[in-house]
Amino acid sequence: MSMLTPPGMGGQYRITGDKYPRMRPPRRHGRLVAAVVASAAVLGLLGWGTLQLIDVFTGGKKGTVAAARSECRTKAAPAARGRALPKPGDITVNVYNATQRTGLAKDTADALKKRGFRIGDVGNAAKEFDKKVKGTGILLGPPDARDTSLAVLATQVSGTEQRTVAGRKGATVDLVIGDAFKGLAQPAAAQQALTALTAPKPTAPVTKSC
Repeated sequence: MSMLTPPGMGGQYRITGDKYPRMRPPRRHGRLVAAVVASAAVLGLLGWGTLQLIDVFTGGKKGTVAAARSECRTKAAPAARGRALPKPGDITVNVYNATQRTGLAKDTADALKKRGFRIGDVGNAAKEFDKKVKGTGILLGPPDARDTSLAVLATQVSGTEQRTVAGRKGATVDLVIGDAFKGLAQPAAAQQALTALTAPKPTAPVTKSC
C-alpha cells in the first residue's frame, strides 16, 4: 500500500505508481488587463488623429493649420518718397571770388545763370575769406538751406564745403570761389548728382508675421 493511501482505503482508491496529482499554475490575469488597456489607448489616439485631419481639411476652429495660415499677415514697408528740393530757378546765388584770378566770379555767375540759377551779387569775397580759401570753394546759407538750396548748388560745384550761418535769413546762398576751383561740374555729372538727391530711398523688404 502506498504511503499516500489513507488508512482503511484500498482497492480502487489505492494510489500506486510514481505519478502524483499536480496543481495547475494560476492564469496570468495581469498581462491580459495590460494588453486590453494598451489596445484601448492606441484606438483612442487613432481616433483623435482622425478628428484633427478632418478639422484641418474642413476649415475648423482657430488653432488648426488652415486657421494659422489665414492669420499670417504680410507687412510691407510704406513706399518711400523722393526729397522735395527747390529748382535752380528758385535759388538766388551770390558769387564771390576769393582768389587772385580776375573775372572768375563773373564767369562763374554767367555759367550758373545758363543752368537756370538766379544770380544776386557778384564780386570779390569779404576780408574773412579773401585769399584764404585753399579748396574748391565754400557754400554759405541759412540753417534751413543745408538740405535744400545748398544741396542743389553743391551738385554744380563738386568738392565745395557747405556751411550754415546762424541767424541768417532768406533763401539766398553764397558761392565763395577758392584757389582749387577749376570750373563747374560737367552738365551730365551735375544732373546725375541732382537726380541722386531726389531719388527715393530703397524700401525695406517685405516681412511676414504669424
